[in-house]
Amino acid sequence: MTDNNLPGPGQPTPESGQPSGAPGQPQQPPPYQPAPQQQPAKGKVRQQQAGVTKPRQPSVAEQRARAAALKAQQERFAAESAAFEKRRKTRKRLLIGGGVTLGVVALVAIWYAAASPKNVTAQCTDQNNVIVDDDYCSDSYYRSHGGYSSGGFIYIGSSSYRYNYGGTGAIGQKVTGGSYTIPKGANVATKSGTSIQRGGFGVSSGSSSSGG
Repeated sequence: MTDNNLPGPGQPTPESGQPSGAPGQPQQPPPYQPAPQQQPAKGKVRQQQAGVTKPRQPSVAEQRARAAALKAQQERFAAESAAFEKRRKTRKRLLIGGGVTLGVVALVAIWYAAASPKNVTAQCTDQNNVIVDDDYCSDSYYRSHGGYSSGGFIYIGSSSYRYNYGGTGAIGQKVTGGSYTIPKGANVATKSGTSIQRGGFGVSSGSSSSGG
């Protein structure tokens, strides 16, 4: 056998199958290599199919939470309904009270209107409806001049005079508007302040020279 057939260093011998090393030198173990880490498997989303996938039954805690939420909603609705009914009754009482107050005010206004008769001015006019001095219609004047009163007219000599009630105009002018019938329930007085009738609740008094 030649030297070329001898196994070299680090090659296995035919007898042992192990690599040969230097005489007297121990065998070195292979370098350490960590085992590869396994990646966690990714989760899969399950798609629900109508008519196939069955819904999950709620847990006891979920059922209690739903019952508590429903009860709170019912209590809140009852409280809101009670508050609304209270406001409605209060508003109704206020409206009724306001109506009673308005009714009382209306009655007072009617009573006051009746208690406060209308003021009417009387003016003495002649047979041509021309305004003359108030003295021609006064009792003392026509009596002192031999006149007399009849049917609401005052006769002095060949002239006649009577009061116009509510008309307008100045002495020497024809009266405008008004009436020759004394208004009932009114305060009637001349421009000079002579009272012809005192009204109010049907109580009146007039001079003998006033027209009727």
